[in-house]
Amino acid sequence: MDFVDYYKILGINKTATDEEIKKAYRKMARKFHPDVNPDDKEAHKKFQQVNEANEVLSDPEKRKKYDKYGKDWQHGEQFEQARRSQQQSQPFGGGFEGFDGGGGFSDFFESMFGGGRRQAKHRGQDYNAELKLSLTDALHTHQQTLTVNGKNVRITIPAGIANGQVIKLKGYGAPGVNGGPAGDLFITFSISEPSNFRRTGNDLHTIGKLDLFTAVLGGETIIETLTGKIKVKVAAGTQPGSKTRLKGKGFPVYKKEGEFGDLFVTYEVALPIHLSEEQKELFQKLKAITN
Repeated sequence: MDFVDYYKILGINKTATDEEIKKAYRKMARKFHPDVNPDDKEAHKKFQQVNEANEVLSDPEKRKKYDKYGKDWQHGEQFEQARRSQQQSQPFGGGFEGFDGGGGFSDFFESMFGGGRRQAKHRGQDYNAELKLSLTDALHTHQQTLTVNGKNVRITIPAGIANGQVIKLKGYGAPGVNGGPAGDLFITFSISEPSNFRRTGNDLHTIGKLDLFTAVLGGETIIETLTGKIKVKVAAGTQPGSKTRLKGKGFPVYKKEGEFGDLFVTYEVALPIHLSEEQKELFQKLKAITN
């Protein structure tokens, strides 16, 4: 197997910090992502290498082994055990001649762990994908197809999925090596919100607009929810900025059928403009009576 320089893949040097590794991974993953390069096999290969490099370099223990053993970092412990065994069998020293600590191993090491040995099984790399939904999409359980590494994957999305939530599809990652198990697919959901709604957990927040007369005298107003418009009673003397809670009119609770959060309505009161002379006169009389 040809040696792959993970640092070179991510475009960083060996002294890179964890934050620099994370930043470089995000940049390269976006560049070679299959959704951006749907028919580019070379880009798909690069994307897999970028994920592989990140998996190793973002893990302190794996990175330490990789820096010490190079391409054979996964067999570092086996190498150490073999080295100790040989040293014990050679009372006058000797050790592993030809091992340079940077990925070049002696003939003894190659005979122990090279083509003549039974090939170890290795789990395939995990894949990461992002799926964008609207708030109304996330309102109902539905099926959706996304393309990952050139393959279509059909999934069922439960109602109430949260922005930033990650789900795992076991075995949908890269195939294993030498008969090892396939990796997993991790899907991160990105959910956009319409301008008239804000979601906090299972609750929703919106603005309800009242005219002056309904706010003062009370009555009814129409409030828009994600599932349609409803009539809501308004108490007399409702103040601007006051809130009311509409129980069960919020977002569905994830994987709990029939359970919903609440909808919180903050009222805004619109003052009348372009008053006629008669209207102004009535307001003047009201003012006089009030004083």
